[in-house]
Formats: sequence, C-alpha cells, structure tokens
Amino acid sequence: MAQHRPPREPQRIAKLLARAGVASRREIERMIEERRIAINGELVEKPATLLTSLHGVTVDGKPVKEPAPARLFRFHKPAGVLTAARDPKGRPTIYDRLPKGLPRLMPVGRLDMNTEGLLLLTTDGGLKRQLELPSSGVERTYRARAFGDVSQEQLEALIEGVEIDGIRYGAIDANLERRTGRNQWIEMKLTEGKNREVRRVLEYLGLQVSRLIRTAYGPFVLGDLPTGAVDEIRRHDLVAFRNTLK
Repeated sequence: MAQHRPPREPQRIAKLLARAGVASRREIERMIEERRIAINGELVEKPATLLTSLHGVTVDGKPVKEPAPARLFRFHKPAGVLTAARDPKGRPTIYDRLPKGLPRLMPVGRLDMNTEGLLLLTTDGGLKRQLELPSSGVERTYRARAFGDVSQEQLEALIEGVEIDGIRYGAIDANLERRTGRNQWIEMKLTEGKNREVRRVLEYLGLQVSRLIRTAYGPFVLGDLPTGAVDEIRRHDLVAFRNTLK
C-alpha cells in the first residue's frame, strides 16, 4: 500500500525563495515590489503570500528550482582548530581541515578550540537551528579526562542542574567511567550545549580537564571515524531522525 506524505505546511514565499538560494528575504521583498516574481504567470503582490512549494514560481520569467534536500555530515574535529569560518588571529579553522569538494557546510553548534570529536555539518540552515535549539531536546554526549577528586554522588547531583557565576546549567547525566589514581574519565550527557558548559561544570567540581571529546550528537555517533575525516549521514537516517524531533 502506498504511503501518502503529509501535506507541507504553507510558508511565506520570501522564506521559500530564500531557502532556495534566490536572494535574502529582504531582497526578495524588494523583487516583489519591483514585480519580478510571479506564480503561474500572475505577479505576486505581497511578500506574505503563502505557498507549500515553489512549483510554478518564476523570477524574471525563469522557473525557480526547489531547494535541494538537507544534507548532514559527520566530521571528527581535531583539537587545536576553531569552529569558525575564519580567524582574525590566523589560527586554523575547521574549514582548513575539511577535504575539498564538499558542498557549502555550516557547523551544528560549536566545539571550542581544544575540544575534539563529533561535529555535525549541514547544508541547511533550518536543520542547523532545529538541531541546536534546547527545546528540540537533542542530547549531546561527551567524554572528559579530568584530574582531581570527585565522587559518583557529586556527579549524580548534576542531574538537578547547577548555577555557576550566575549562569544556570540544566540537567546533566554524568557518570564516572574509570579512575586511575587522581585521573578519571567521565561521561556526560546534556541537551543544552551552552558555551564551554562541560568544562565549566567540571572545573566547578574542582577538576582540571585535560581532554574533552564529543562522542555523540543525538543518534549520530563518532564511532571509529578517524581524526580529520568526514562522511555523510544517509538521507534515510536523517529523515527518520527529523521525524522524531519536537
């Protein structure tokens, strides 16, 4: 039996055209004023016009292609590179490490310079925002090597959240993996991803973090992807995951 796709939600024409890479929303509004955009031959009068697709839409008489489906990639970010397009100080960025020939990619969230591990990269701004929003509840998993003294009880208390220097951090599921002397590996799961959250929380507990690795972002895991390597998540897996998002 054939499955019927649910109808798409109508969206403003300016938003759809911006997603298709025609121009920015503001520029598209100007193009509508200049009577350069039409649907099935009829000029569009208002930027608030709602559509479910770009079928029949033309700009300057030329048909507009639908935006390509979102793509998502895994990248094993090495330590010592910035999650940024460029750095005024000339430090290396992830784009210096990515192989040539990839589409234009945006990082999902950030990993600070000395944090390594899984960094998701996407071609789609909407997917990026969806993955980053705390309200989506996407879990990030980290492994930290830290020096100092901490008990499993102290780590378990983080499930209630903690306030540090006036900043409230939400629930963290933290577990002591193994200990050698005063060095330990700690696994931490959280859904917020505030700036330097894992490091700040562990330093608050009196620990010195010597290594921090993100091992998973939602259902996507670092696994045995080599440092500096990148691969694409299968479209089927991406679609299945998006269907689970809040």
